[in-house]
Formats: sequence, structure tokens, C-alpha cells
Amino acid sequence: MRRLSFLLLLACVPTAAQEPGGSRTGLAEQLAAEPEEDYARAIAPRTFRFPDDHGPHPAFRNEWWYVTGNLDSDDGARFGYELTFFRVALTPDAIASDSGWRTNEIWFAHFALTDAGRNRFRFDERFARGAAGLAGARASPFRVWLDDWSIEESGDAWRLVAQAEDFAIDVRLRPSKPPVLNGDKGLSQKSAAPGNASYYYALTRLITEGQLRAGNDTHAVTGTSWLDREWSTSALGPDQVGWDWFALQVDDGSDLMIYQLRNKDGSVDRHSAGTLTDSDGNSRHLDVDDFTLNVTADWTNDQGDVYPAAWKLSVPSAGIKLEIEPMIADQELVTVVRYWEGAVDVSGTRNGAPLTGRGYVELTGYAH
Repeated sequence: MRRLSFLLLLACVPTAAQEPGGSRTGLAEQLAAEPEEDYARAIAPRTFRFPDDHGPHPAFRNEWWYVTGNLDSDDGARFGYELTFFRVALTPDAIASDSGWRTNEIWFAHFALTDAGRNRFRFDERFARGAAGLAGARASPFRVWLDDWSIEESGDAWRLVAQAEDFAIDVRLRPSKPPVLNGDKGLSQKSAAPGNASYYYALTRLITEGQLRAGNDTHAVTGTSWLDREWSTSALGPDQVGWDWFALQVDDGSDLMIYQLRNKDGSVDRHSAGTLTDSDGNSRHLDVDDFTLNVTADWTNDQGDVYPAAWKLSVPSAGIKLEIEPMIADQELVTVVRYWEGAVDVSGTRNGAPLTGRGYVELTGYAH
């Protein structure tokens, strides 16, 4: 869910990212424009087909591949990482041209690394047109890439590779559970208007191993990752300003995804939702009334924007009570838009039995 309006914002960057005088427009303003009618829309549940749906869906305006994970090194260090690829179509149809450079797609990618031991957060972003082999995606064999950042099929796993000036990652991802369909059999409704929805699935527990570089130090690492996959055309509703998204992996083998949509008046939107997946990969949908989320601490960035920084989350029907805290406070990406996305620690109980875990949280609509 979390990527929908962010992608629409990015799609406006070439023409509308700056207001007269140089000030950057806000999220709600960027989302006001409706896309052209000829794009495909997520209207009704569909049949998902794998591995085909790991590949691109060019009839839709927006699409993203989002991987986050928590990793431990063999020398005792701890890290979180994010690698994200965004595809944005500027027109509903491909452009006929003799030029290999002409395209109707723009690609964006974000790469971030959280280093707990050094209390340091690094990030980078890249842009490319979807032409001349600079960026793209395919289903078989699976690959999505922008320059030398990529996720691709490699034997019985996926290989994820990215490198920036002073940090890099090269890991293999193996799913331990089947794809989880969020919402109504994979149709995730975002607001009341028909078509304001996405097709949304996740690989909630990817066994991860490989190596990463932080500064001059290279570490062998193991851990778990989470893939979020979504494609859509429509925006959020006019009263929605942002969201808080949680992807949590706990030590009883269950995985919990929650997104809470926020309205301009500060209220929680009724289209907020989630999915609880058990250790065997069985999942059930959560409506907004099935969980409660309360902020218990704040963090302020360098320009005075205040983000939530700790939470209490409960799912009463599952007996779950959790406390969530960031690995480090400052995990804000200052990219085309500012947003907070970072590794978190989880503790709590399920039906009275203790739980611990890790995860990732994304916060949008707080920075100005």
C-alpha cells in the first residue's frame, strides 16, 4: 500500500516537483491530478500467477519492487537495508520510435543502509529512463534493475546487488513462505472511489545471506528480508495525507503487515488495513477495527518536522500486544521527497507468551 501515492508524486517530478519560487509542493497537492483514463486500473480481484507477476505490468501507471531486511554479521555488527525500484509510466501506451532512447517510462531506485553499531544511516537514489537497457524489468528469468542495482533470479534464489560511494550489498534471498495476497485476494482498496486501489502481494520472510560493505569494512551477513510488490494507477483520496506502514517478523514464525492511512484532519482513515501470516504461510486480512496503533515517542528532523518514533500495536483477536522501537532514531531519506523508512525492534506478547522480532517501518506525509 505504502508506495502508491509516493509513486504518483515521483511521476510528477519532471514537470511539477517545484512550485514558482523553488518551494517543493506537498504530497496532497501532487496527488490531486487524475491520471489519463487509458491506464489499467485495479477494480476487482484477479488471479495472481507466479513467477509471471514478479515481472512488470506495463498497462498500469505505477509499479514497485520494495525489499527491506534486518541482517547480522559474523563479527557481531547489525544492519538494516532497503532497496527499492519504481516504474512510472508517463503515457498509457509505449511510444513508437526508431530511437532506442525514447520511452514512456521513468525509473527510480532508492538504496539505504542502517548501521546500528555506528549509529549511522546512509542512503542514495538513482534515476533512469526505461530505454537503452538503463533500467527495466522482466518476468522470466526474473530481473529488475537500474544501472548496476538489481534483483534477479539466480539458481534457486534471487540475488540482490547495489553499491553506493561508501556502502554496498550483495545477498541471496530465498522465500520460506508462499506469496501473501493483501486486501481482498490481492486487491488493496485505498479509498472509497472505485479504482483507487492496487494489486498487492508480499514475500514476507526471505532467508538472506551474503555480504555488505559499510565504509571500508566488509561483513558476511545473514538475516531475513521482506519483499513488497504493488502495481496500480489511481491516487489516494483527496482527504488522505500519508501513512504509517509496518512489516514485522516475530520469533514465533508469524509476520504482520499493518498500514494506517492518515487523513488531513488527523483521523485514521477507514481503509487502513493489514495482514497476519502464520508460520506455515496461512494469512488473514485485518480491517481497521482489528488493530490499534498508538505513538509513544517522537523524533524531529533537521528542519523541524516531527515523526513518530515508537509505537504500541495490538491485534486483540490474535492476542498480540507489541512495542516497536527504531534501531536508530534518524533513518530519514532525503530524496525527491523526504520520508522515514527504517529498521525496528519488536517486543511484546501473544496470548501472554513473550515475543521478540524485527521489522521495517515507513512513515510518509510528515515532512514539509
